[in-house]
Amino acid sequence: MVTEKLCVECGEKMKGRSDRKFCSDQCRISYHNRHNSNTTNLVRNINNALRKNRRILLSLNPAGKTKVHRNKLTEQGFDFHLFTSLYTTKEGATYFYCYEQGYLQTDPDWFLLVVKK
Repeated sequence: MVTEKLCVECGEKMKGRSDRKFCSDQCRISYHNRHNSNTTNLVRNINNALRKNRRILLSLNPAGKTKVHRNKLTEQGFDFHLFTSLYTTKEGATYFYCYEQGYLQTDPDWFLLVVKK
């Protein structure tokens, strides 16, 4: 059965299957990109911030284990609210990780930087 409908994206008349919504792949892709852009932008921004945190930890910890002051992290734009995983030791110490790069707050202004192996 052939029916005439309008493309959901551009409004052009189209012929074909009755369940067809778009006149072309370009219209279908444009429609979905536009409708998913807010979610995509949020995820992209979070991933960028996580990668930035990882780069900061990597640059401050070339040897694999070191102590740094909070100011060194904040000066470079480190976001303490974003991390990829947590590890809590038997003693109760919590390590925060950005991928394989981790940190442990040893006192209010000092952090131990480590690498997960």
